[in-house]
Amino acid sequence: MAEGMDAWIDTYHAVRRLTHQRRFVFLTDNAVGAEEENNLRHLVTNLGDDAPRERVVPFLTTKHSVEYCLSYAERAHQSGFSALVVLGGDQTVGPPRCVEHAWQLRQMLREHDQTITLGGWANPHADPERQVDYLGSPNVHAEFFLTQIVSHHHTGAVARFVETAERRGLTLPGVFGVFFYRSANRRTLDALQSFLPVPVDELSREFAAGATAEEICARTIRALKEAGARHFYISNLPIGRAQNVLATILDRI
Repeated sequence: MAEGMDAWIDTYHAVRRLTHQRRFVFLTDNAVGAEEENNLRHLVTNLGDDAPRERVVPFLTTKHSVEYCLSYAERAHQSGFSALVVLGGDQTVGPPRCVEHAWQLRQMLREHDQTITLGGWANPHADPERQVDYLGSPNVHAEFFLTQIVSHHHTGAVARFVETAERRGLTLPGVFGVFFYRSANRRTLDALQSFLPVPVDELSREFAAGATAEEICARTIRALKEAGARHFYISNLPIGRAQNVLATILDRI
């Protein structure tokens, strides 16, 4: 989310429009390496009653106290949010994790509430056997998982991950991450590499050849579908134009 009251207002308008289109919206905090914002407070205060909250999924990381995390989940449930994505959080910056692994926090949350849906995390760029080990473990305490951002330039890794999951009988549904790259600005792409795998040179060539941001995003989803992925979330949609941009991407898929 972007900072400032105007940005918050734009965010909630976008959330309302997308949820009424029966889209799910995942909302993270605004912090990178700093103390995380209380995104749940903003959601409850500003979202209003006209957006279906069962289609809004907040993120919670382990970079808080255990008491805060348990309270967060309880308040989310009481406020009508039926699911949470629970992640470990960056270990190199910001406050320490309250537990070593996100599954440990999900276990605590599950013990306190048997009804809330919990999401985990996987990385198709990592060793697929190890990733499926994590996702197939009885200790995963999750009903679905999101993945690290992938691209049509990473289809080999995605295909290996999907093949491994199918071969080993993993039934946990996954939602693959796709990033909406708005331009080939080299400084921006290089900065993004600190947080996710970015095919900088390949993207630069595509933009230079005349491809639009929407077409590049659509190429990624088409390629990932061919590699076996079935569900996707799109990160970094421009908030004020999210509905129209998403429609354009879907048309091109």
